[in-house]
Amino acid sequence: MPAPAEIRVLDDSYIREARSLLYHAYRNVPTFAYLFEAERPGYEQRIRATVRELLQQHFADELPALGLMLGERLIGLALISPPQRRLEITESWGWRMRMLLTAGFRCTRRYLDYHEAVMGCLPPGAYHVLPLIGVHPEFQRQRYGDQLLEALHNWCADDPNSKGVVVNTGNPQYLDFFRRHGYEDVGQIQVGPVTEHVFFHPQPLRAVKKASA
Repeated sequence: MPAPAEIRVLDDSYIREARSLLYHAYRNVPTFAYLFEAERPGYEQRIRATVRELLQQHFADELPALGLMLGERLIGLALISPPQRRLEITESWGWRMRMLLTAGFRCTRRYLDYHEAVMGCLPPGAYHVLPLIGVHPEFQRQRYGDQLLEALHNWCADDPNSKGVVVNTGNPQYLDFFRRHGYEDVGQIQVGPVTEHVFFHPQPLRAVKKASA
C-alpha cells in the first residue's frame, strides 16, 4: 500500500472538494444510475446536483464527516449520521424543493422511495448511519478504503451511545469488502434492476496498532 493518508474531521470549508470526490465515486454506482436515469440526457448534472444537495444539508445540520487526505488532496470521505443527531434529510422541505428543481420530480420521487425502503431495513436501536462513503476511483484498490473504514470504526467506537454502524450498497464489488470488515447483511431491497444490500456492523472496537519491532 502507498503511504497512509491522513484522517481529518472535515467542516464545510471542504464542501467543494467533497462534491467533486463524491461525484466521481458515485456516478457509476448501479443504484444511482437507476435512480437518476443514466440512460437519459442530463444524468451527470443530476448526479452533481444530488451530491451537492446532500452535502449542503449534511453540513448545514452540523453532522460529522471524516476525510482521507493525501497531502492536501481529499481522496476519501465518509459522511456520518450519529444516533443522537439522526435527522432524516428527506424530511427537510427545503432539501426536497432544491432536489425537485435540480434532479426533477421523477428522480426525486425515486430517491425518496429508495431512502424510505433502506430505512425500513434498519435494525432497532441507536447506531451510526453512513449516508455516503467513497474513495476517489483514482485511489481505489490501494487499500485506502480499508484505512478510511478503520478510522471510521475508531471514531464510532468512542461513542458509548452507539450500538453499531449501518451502510448500504448496490455495487456488487463492495459486498465482500464490507463483509470482510465484519458487516452483516440485514436486509435487501430491489431498486429497479439493482439489489441494494443493507449492512450492519455491531459496535466496532478501536483498532489496536501493533508495536513496531
